[in-house]
Amino acid sequence: MAKATGRDEAGKKEPQAEAQPAIRDDELERRRRELEAMLSSRRVGAKANGEGGDGKSGSSLGQGLKMSSEFIAGIIVGAALGWLIDRWLGISPWGMIVFLLLGFGAGVLNVMRSAGLIAEAGIRTKSRDGGGPETK
Repeated sequence: MAKATGRDEAGKKEPQAEAQPAIRDDELERRRRELEAMLSSRRVGAKANGEGGDGKSGSSLGQGLKMSSEFIAGIIVGAALGWLIDRWLGISPWGMIVFLLLGFGAGVLNVMRSAGLIAEAGIRTKSRDGGGPETK
C-alpha cells in the first residue's frame, strides 16, 4: 500500500500523473519570457539615456583592466625610481620607501582620474557663486 508520500513499502516511487512538471514548465517559461521582456526594455532605456554601449567608455572588464594596470604601473615606477636613487645616492632603504609611497599615491590618483572622480590635472573652473576673495 502506498503512503501519503507517494512511495511504497520498498521506498520506490509510485507512478503518478506527470501533469505537475508540465505545469511547472509552463510557469517557468512564462516567467522567463517576462524577464526577457523586462531586461530588453531596460537595455533600450539605457541606450537611449547614453549609459553604456557608446563606444567611449568600453566594457567593464576593459575599464577594470585599464584601472588596475594604471595603479600597478604607478607602484612599479615608484619602486624602480626609489631603487635607482638608493643605488645612486647610497641611502638604502629610504629612497625605495619614499618613492614606493609616491608611486602608490600616483597610482591611486590615476585610478581616480580614470573613474572620473576627480578632474584632469590643470583643468580648473570658476565656481558660479563667486566664492573666493573679492577684488575691488
